[in-house]
Amino acid sequence: MTTVSPPWTYTLQLPHDPRAPGIARATLRAVLETYGLGELTPTAELLAGELLNNAHCHTDGPYALRLRSSSPEGIRVAVWDSNPRIPPGFGEDGRAFDRQPPGMEEGGRGLHIVRACADSWGSYPMGTGHTGKLLWAEVTPSSPWRRAGGSGG
Repeated sequence: MTTVSPPWTYTLQLPHDPRAPGIARATLRAVLETYGLGELTPTAELLAGELLNNAHCHTDGPYALRLRSSSPEGIRVAVWDSNPRIPPGFGEDGRAFDRQPPGMEEGGRGLHIVRACADSWGSYPMGTGHTGKLLWAEVTPSSPWRRAGGSGG
């Protein structure tokens, strides 16, 4: 049972290191367990993994994982990176995003997975004095994907 707690936010700064996404996912698991949100872990970890991989593959610099309570039961998983380009499907052109992942190509499925598994998603370009972007996705226990049994729920 989830207990009522004040809103919370955690940010983990990550170096551009191939081990960083794994460290971030372990941190995410610990935070969710601490707040009694363990049932969200499979979906939240999938979302974080895809966003972190996107940041690692498309930037040369550091990036960050941000976890925030979005409701008493839900969380927002966000990843900041220094590349200002917002990928198709996360910006204003989201409605025109091809809903089918690429055929036999090795890459290009991650953000499709995020869009399919998250309750909501989006992006923010970083403004004055900052560089890069923030991609985010939210998940709750009532997520349609979780109700369908997609993440062990």
